[in-house]
Amino acid sequence: MLCQAHWNAIHRELESLTGTLHDGLEPVLKQPDRMEPAVEQLLPGLCFVAKDCSQHRHSTHRHVLGTAQQEGYYIRFTDRAGNLLATVGEELPDLPVRKVTELWQTLQDPQGHRYHQISLLLKTSNGNPWGYLQVGRSLQEFDLFLANTRLALLLGLPTTLLFVSGASWWLAGLAMRPVYDSYQKIQQFTADAAHELRTPLAVTRAIVESVLEMEIVSEVEARKTLRTIQRQNNRLAQLVQDLLLLSRIDVQGKPSPLTRCCLNVLIKDVADEFEALAIAADLTLIPEIRVRETLWVLGDEEQLYRVVANLASNAIQYTPPKGKITIRLDRNDHHALIQVQDTGIGIAPQEQKRIFDRFYRVNSDRSRATGGSGLGLAIAMAIAQSHQGSIQVQSQLGRGSTFVVKLPAE
Repeated sequence: MLCQAHWNAIHRELESLTGTLHDGLEPVLKQPDRMEPAVEQLLPGLCFVAKDCSQHRHSTHRHVLGTAQQEGYYIRFTDRAGNLLATVGEELPDLPVRKVTELWQTLQDPQGHRYHQISLLLKTSNGNPWGYLQVGRSLQEFDLFLANTRLALLLGLPTTLLFVSGASWWLAGLAMRPVYDSYQKIQQFTADAAHELRTPLAVTRAIVESVLEMEIVSEVEARKTLRTIQRQNNRLAQLVQDLLLLSRIDVQGKPSPLTRCCLNVLIKDVADEFEALAIAADLTLIPEIRVRETLWVLGDEEQLYRVVANLASNAIQYTPPKGKITIRLDRNDHHALIQVQDTGIGIAPQEQKRIFDRFYRVNSDRSRATGGSGLGLAIAMAIAQSHQGSIQVQSQLGRGSTFVVKLPAE
């Protein structure tokens, strides 16, 4: 398209110049094959064949038809037999003069330079054929443009295709990465959930089968078996409830409807509920309210209570006797801060990034002994994020942990 547009521009330019010359010359031509003095007046710089015009060319002033005097342009006059009579413009002694057989011609000199010209028949003022007017220009600029275009296409097209292919591959990978990560998480979640559900079911099945194999079952054995089944059933029910809660949070995202929740009251309620459990574990549980005013947030009060309760429950489970647990409420700019600090066993740095993963337990044996499924911190994080908040942990092995819940405050 670019080359064709350039070629069309050359045609229009030569046609316009030739038409102007044709209309200006024919009224002053009197005899065929003879150059009239009026032609020299119309075309300063006109050079006749076998005459040295080099000095005259350098002294010639620009004319109204000065386009023909630009570098690369030329005007030729030939008789009816095709013999050259005179020239104007660039001197091209090596360019052959051909007999006019067609309107447009493309010529080439011995050096390989191409020229494009248009030829028109000139007539005298009384309508008799006079000779031919040939107007042409060098195609060196066009050929250079054509070569550069070809080179650009030759080098640029493969490079562009390679770049587009690479960018498309990278963008496709970038777009598919969340899908792949989600798929990996779903696979891991499914495997962990199946494992957690299989354990209480297997225990219950083993107990039932062992009792059925007994011929006589005493009341004591029956009650012991029922208590074990009840314990496993409660564990199974809690696990299913936790999974349903996580699924609901994942689907709903932001809780609805939103209500105003007073964090001052919520912290005191959690402390009151877990005080007896802390005393039984020989721990000190201290609620600490550092804000003077009432601190409100928008959200689901039951879910926010679950966040603090899960963190307090974890702190009690992993803090040795004589330890201390502090549930603290503070404010930082436009955010409410809930801190659950303990003097427990702490969490290793390499474990801190994974403790919020579903079914992940730092100490599996101890978690199973206390009935944990590894969903408590995952639920707390999911609830905090659904309330446009976050949870961070600071911990050192043997010195305790501090979980900080950050929520937008009113």
